[in-house]
Amino acid sequence: MTTHTPTDPQTPASPLTETDTRVLLRLRRIEGQVRGLQRMIEEGRDCHDILTQLSGVRSALDAAGEQILEQYAGGCRARPGEAVTPQDVVRAVKLLRR
Repeated sequence: MTTHTPTDPQTPASPLTETDTRVLLRLRRIEGQVRGLQRMIEEGRDCHDILTQLSGVRSALDAAGEQILEQYAGGCRARPGEAVTPQDVVRAVKLLRR
């Protein structure tokens, strides 16, 4: 797994994996979508359009969560010194689906 050192002063000092970088980019796009939703409401846009955009945001968040879950299931996000058990993965999946 390739790691990248963050260059943004607001990012953590630990190296980022490729998955971390992809998730961060996805979250930044989601952030823009949420700002777009706010504008749509301020502008009085059609409810159907707002709900469509909201559905897109929800799907994007689900996809980001799935990427993080995959990384966790592979052991990358386990607590230091602890292996990820099948029960841990089941708990993480349940948490993601709430």
